[in-house]
Amino acid sequence: MEVTITNENFESYKNGDLPLVVDLWATWCGPCRMVGPIISELAKDYDGKLVVGKCDVEENDEIAAAYGVRNIPTILFFKNGELVDKFVGAANKNIIEEKFKTLL
Repeated sequence: MEVTITNENFESYKNGDLPLVVDLWATWCGPCRMVGPIISELAKDYDGKLVVGKCDVEENDEIAAAYGVRNIPTILFFKNGELVDKFVGAANKNIIEEKFKTLL
């Protein structure tokens, strides 16, 4: 399942029943546009196992600030409400999917 993460709904998704993957991105970010479709595809592949969220840092800067995000794309991985992994930069599907698998 892919959702839009905002400053307002982040805590409820982070503390939800399923692990959470958050893709922090911006419309002007070239590498973000490369990673975005991969994240969307993985969201479909892992539907029911993980919640995958997209968070536009231009509109929701509190989340980026809270986790010290200085570069995008950054992908945050949460399990049981806790940050368990973080990935910065662009990568291919295989590398990103390995990070998804660690949450299961």
